[in-house]
Amino acid sequence: MEQQCKRGGQSLRNREVVNEDRISELPEDLLVKILSSLPAKNVTATCVLSKQWRCLWKMVPINLMFDSDKSSKFKENVHKSDSDKSSKFTENVHKSLLFHKALDSLHLKIGRIRFALNLGTWIRIAFARHVRKLVLDFHLEEEGLVISPASLCSFNDTLEIMKLKYSILLVIPSPVCLKSLRKLHLYYVKFKDEASLHNLLCGCPSLEDLVVHRKCYLDVETFTIAVPSLQRLTVEDDLSRQHGGGYVINAPSLKYLNILGFHDIEFFLIENKLELVEAKIINVSNIPNENILRSLTSVKRLSLHLSPLKPIDPYCNKEDCPVEWKWEQPKCVPECLLFHLERFVWRRYEWQREDEKEVATYILKNARLLKKTTFSTKPIHSKEVEKLEKRREMLNELVSVAGASNSCHIVFESK
Repeated sequence: MEQQCKRGGQSLRNREVVNEDRISELPEDLLVKILSSLPAKNVTATCVLSKQWRCLWKMVPINLMFDSDKSSKFKENVHKSDSDKSSKFTENVHKSLLFHKALDSLHLKIGRIRFALNLGTWIRIAFARHVRKLVLDFHLEEEGLVISPASLCSFNDTLEIMKLKYSILLVIPSPVCLKSLRKLHLYYVKFKDEASLHNLLCGCPSLEDLVVHRKCYLDVETFTIAVPSLQRLTVEDDLSRQHGGGYVINAPSLKYLNILGFHDIEFFLIENKLELVEAKIINVSNIPNENILRSLTSVKRLSLHLSPLKPIDPYCNKEDCPVEWKWEQPKCVPECLLFHLERFVWRRYEWQREDEKEVATYILKNARLLKKTTFSTKPIHSKEVEKLEKRREMLNELVSVAGASNSCHIVFESK
């Protein structure tokens, strides 16, 4: 009997231990971290556990996305005026930002200027909520531009990613202070002047990845990218130019360079000697003052798409270069070709052109470490027997000259 009482008492104590709420005793920061790993619906459901948990879920960083076009198409909004729709959208964004005490990301997609009247306030609240990612996507078509609010220039040490898209005019009279910003993507936005561009970039001391797309206008004549910490740079330029202009790149830490669609600009100057890991130069032509090729001498992976094949000799003075480019074998074989090139791909190889054949022959003869070479040519119809035979002879010639590397594997493709 006494033993049964002991067992009963021990069982009671065990139940008390099991029912004890030890999780709620953990520090609030740790609880928020635990909740952050749960699905959103489960996080919300924790509010019924106790008084302590009732508001705890609001402190979990959340991703908020608002689309003015979708919000104005709800059934209940069909008969409302434009001003009513704008007020409803504004109220929804404002309440959501105030309701949540922490933000992971904020994405605003706005199609009308009136939906963006409170943009400055929203950015200020998002910064106060320690937002990590900010996306402003304003496609206003004929309505003009949304001017960047002053709150965008305020101090922030949590924002890591910012993407600005389309109908935004960046007016930045003084340097911003985005201490933790690592990624900045600028898609077809406009700058008021060169000072606004300078103030934005110089206020991002941790910037590593910059993407710039420009099209159909020339807002900044000299687009200067001076960022000591920058490691990745993508610039796509499809401007319809009636005046001059160009780019100056000052990024000594740059490892990845991607340039697309440069035509008829006055200059593209790289001020530092770069130790690039990878470079892609796509659809670039007719730049009278540039030093792009000279900056690629140490690159490990290189993609060139130059059409027609008219690169400027990096060792030739601009004034002395011929108007029409002609292949001339360099006096000294570059070290990158002799001792570093391992894989080489030539797409759209024009096997009938003598200049392209000369370039291909030069590469195959001198690339000592070449392991694989791929030539991709246009398909030839099986009935064109004579043309097929001539191409076969040309390909055999290339195989015969690949003597620098004994282990080189040559592949021919028709695409």
